[in-house]
Formats: sequence, C-alpha cells, structure tokens
Amino acid sequence: MRCVIARFPFDLTKSGVLESMKGVKPLPVTGESVVIGRRRYPVKQVGQVVTRQDPRDFSAGEVVRAMTRLGFTCGTPPQAEPVRVESPFEQASALLGTPVAV
Repeated sequence: MRCVIARFPFDLTKSGVLESMKGVKPLPVTGESVVIGRRRYPVKQVGQVVTRQDPRDFSAGEVVRAMTRLGFTCGTPPQAEPVRVESPFEQASALLGTPVAV
C-alpha cells in the first residue's frame, strides 16, 4: 500500500511492518498506540522504525491512518479511573467511627 508520511511516499505492507518491528522493545504508551503482534507500541515509535525518519518529522495521525489501512488495531489506552482521596475530616470521621445511638 502506498502512503505518504512526512511528505515522503512509502510502499508499506502488513508483513513488512511486522518484520520491521520484530525484536523491537515497545516504549511506554502515553497516547496513540498500534497493536502489532501481541505488543502495543506508541505510533511515533512505529513510524520511526518503519520510515527511518525522526519522529518530529511526522504526526501521529499520519502513522495511525497508514497502520489502520494496513489492518492494524490503533487507539488510545484506556484512561485510569481517578482515585477518590478522602479529606482529613473524612479520614478522622472514619477512624472515630459512627456515634452509637442510646
């Protein structure tokens, strides 16, 4: 499949991307990601390995579009649910317990 990333044309195939990413350790995912094999890679890392360009030269969207067209699963990692932090007043109340009815 022919695609343009950072104004340069590339002929990418699914098997070619799989071969390029073989043995590459995934960096921590903080945004957009691509699932290649059983691993989740940041899209910028995949773009850098596949195109051999500096990740600052292309956008994540360009790589996501190309990888989606090749049949890879792209997306963002699920956001962690915010943890509820008790106020000092709530912590003291929990430690003291509820009042006993007389």
